[in-house]
Amino acid sequence: MVKVSDLRMREVINVLDGKKLGNIIDIDLDMEKGKVLAFMLPGQVRGWSVFSKREEIVVPWEKIVRIGRDVILVEVPTFSEIDQQYSGRYGDDENRY
Repeated sequence: MVKVSDLRMREVINVLDGKKLGNIIDIDLDMEKGKVLAFMLPGQVRGWSVFSKREEIVVPWEKIVRIGRDVILVEVPTFSEIDQQYSGRYGDDENRY
């Protein structure tokens, strides 16, 4: 059995590019079924002020490859893949304003 506090101490690594994503900041649980739904990891910071908000990376349980003694291996798209996937979808039109 693994404690939540032990999971939060482990480094999370993306197997697609080998980058360290950080440590788990939150865990999404289904209390009725007793299942882990996802891990939340720190994402990129948006903005430059003291009040800037950090996005979260949500890793669904299905994308967790392996939970080891020291690290957790996950399979999530890289930031560049996410940007390419969603660029131009939401009306990034130069003449919009």
